[in-house]
Amino acid sequence: MTDSAPGRLAVSRATLDDWHVVTGWAADEGWNPGLGDAPSFFAQDPEGFFLGRLDGAPVSAISVVNYGDIYAFLGFYLVRPDQRGRGFGLATWRAGLAHAGGRTVGLDGVPAQQDNYRRSGFEWRHGTLRYVGPLPAPDTPDRHVRPVEAAGLRALMAYDSGCLPADRPRFLESWLAAPGHRALARIVDGRLTGYGVLRPGRDALRVGPLFADTRADAEALLDALAAEADGAPVAMDVPGTNPEAVALAEARGMKPTFDTARMYTGPVRDYAERRVFGVTSLELG
Repeated sequence: MTDSAPGRLAVSRATLDDWHVVTGWAADEGWNPGLGDAPSFFAQDPEGFFLGRLDGAPVSAISVVNYGDIYAFLGFYLVRPDQRGRGFGLATWRAGLAHAGGRTVGLDGVPAQQDNYRRSGFEWRHGTLRYVGPLPAPDTPDRHVRPVEAAGLRALMAYDSGCLPADRPRFLESWLAAPGHRALARIVDGRLTGYGVLRPGRDALRVGPLFADTRADAEALLDALAAEADGAPVAMDVPGTNPEAVALAEARGMKPTFDTARMYTGPVRDYAERRVFGVTSLELG
């Protein structure tokens, strides 16, 4: 997409195979990427991933994943540490945002970058805290928590759409069935009241999403996922818009480790923010 002359940055679309180097960079930044995230990310929008190369070597990256015609989400904005300060990030940023067209773009930004995002037209919506810790397993399993297959894919997709600014059926179908992912739903009197997913990560297991009607529903799901974790450390990104989610993480002994800010370039559709107890992924929203 850009000039590939020697000594100049060339930005082009990345393949799934290319993206392994970017998840390595994310791990080096302490982001604890999921071990098998990339195939599901690419399932939503395979055209939304970009690499900047210098003389053929990857030096920068960004993803701008489109969800339908009105919304996109930006993530993986990274420049290799030895190549920072040379304008490569900005060139890659521009190439990625061009993919979004006129869509509202969301992101979860680390504190060091939030002023830069504001200058690019992003406005702060809410903070998010990553909570980490081993979770105590429940003494008695909740009889309403079952594998997500019991809820049915159509019902899960409808529930998921109500908890986000956009629909994401291609992503969700891949995410629920991805290797190593454990997906559970809570079904009460035949009605889906929430679902959650546990997946392997670099430094800790990851919970995401954790969507639920009430704190009681979220507690039951989180406890069931804790049993799957079997004492291993678990990380969950908790939005500040849901005080019950913060209270649940703290009640389970999890500790905040770092914060980000959800920011948007424009309006997004209304969604059930109080159902969001754990964000799916800071890279895809």
